[in-house]
Amino acid sequence: MYPVAAPDATRKCAFRELGMMFLKLLLLVAAAGLVTSTGYLLLVMIASARFRRNQRRETEGVADCPPVTLLKPVCGMEPDLEANLASFFEQQYPSFEIIFGARHADDPALEVARRISSKYPAVPVKIVATGEPLRPNAKVCSLVKMYAHAAHDYLIVSDSDVHVEPNYIAEVVRPLLDPGNGLVTCLYRGVATGGLWSKLEALGMSIEMTSGAIVANLLEGMKFALGPTMAVRRDALDAVGGFEPLADYCADDYVLGRDVSDGGRRVVMSHHVIDHVVINRSFACSMRHQIRWMKSTRFSRRAGHAGTALTFAMPFGLLGLLAGGALHLWVIGISLFAAAYLNRVIMAIVAGWGVVRDSQAVRLAWLYPLRDLMGVGFWCASYCGRQIEWRGDWYRLEQGGRMVLVRPSAATVARSLSDTEAATPTVVADHYS
Repeated sequence: MYPVAAPDATRKCAFRELGMMFLKLLLLVAAAGLVTSTGYLLLVMIASARFRRNQRRETEGVADCPPVTLLKPVCGMEPDLEANLASFFEQQYPSFEIIFGARHADDPALEVARRISSKYPAVPVKIVATGEPLRPNAKVCSLVKMYAHAAHDYLIVSDSDVHVEPNYIAEVVRPLLDPGNGLVTCLYRGVATGGLWSKLEALGMSIEMTSGAIVANLLEGMKFALGPTMAVRRDALDAVGGFEPLADYCADDYVLGRDVSDGGRRVVMSHHVIDHVVINRSFACSMRHQIRWMKSTRFSRRAGHAGTALTFAMPFGLLGLLAGGALHLWVIGISLFAAAYLNRVIMAIVAGWGVVRDSQAVRLAWLYPLRDLMGVGFWCASYCGRQIEWRGDWYRLEQGGRMVLVRPSAATVARSLSDTEAATPTVVADHYS
């Protein structure tokens, strides 16, 4: 007769076998994830080479220089605000005006704009107090009222936390001279303003955002815009209803680019790269901003956002290291982690330096794998609920990225009760040389 194993020993053996199978499955998932992220890296390399090749083909200057209106919504003080705004006054372009807009005439950002304007009397400037927004996207509500004062048919919308070179207008407007092009947008470098979290967010802008945009352009062409710069022809903008239809959306840049593309005009990625200053210095502010952006993308581009999980490398590398260690396959685990780390360092250099010429992306390439690991955390957080916080107000995201106000801040309630002229914009300054 043979000895019969005790029931407890049999169960322990079965659980051990199940555990081993689970760890092996995790190891396979890690390997598969590194295959997909490496495939994505190859696409980034191809798109980067294409971007640089097309950039070299561009000619200098603009044959015709149509007058341009710059629309600059502002709201409160930000790091480097004066230098950022001044860079738009220093444009080497023959004819342009700048329209600044804020909710109230006494907004400190408008005081900065007035001070800079006095140093550049040759640049026509209008300052518009737009009142309290009546719809969720306050920036777009301001743009609607600022647009009514635009004198020219070529318009550039740019954020207040953007710094540009003197040839910015000339290079961004150039593609709009082709009537088949309706909108032009720009890639951007992230510029940190101090602290680790600011640096990590800036790396995400220069590398992760750049990679996603150039790969999308490679695979299907531009079907969206990037908010820091959107240059548009007036006829293309009016054809999609102006800025008004965007006022209920969080990702207004994505919606405008999609609408222009669906309307039969091309959306063009300019080869001019701008600086995007990171205004979030603390951990909490940076995390809220990036999770809000991820949630907005989830509702605007559901399929594309879901597929983003396959583009990360470090989560799969870390998973491989842990599973390999648990199986005592340290060589395999360490190899998977090292491959993921190298993958992200290469991406930092290819996209961060090769495309947007961000020197920090090279110096801090060793740090970008941490940002990649954080990125998958933001991606996971984007599926945790549908509410976002924006300047103290809480909104619920609906289908397509539409926002619904669910909990206004006390300051918003107080302003709405006291502001009786929210719907009426007022030009509080208007001067031309």
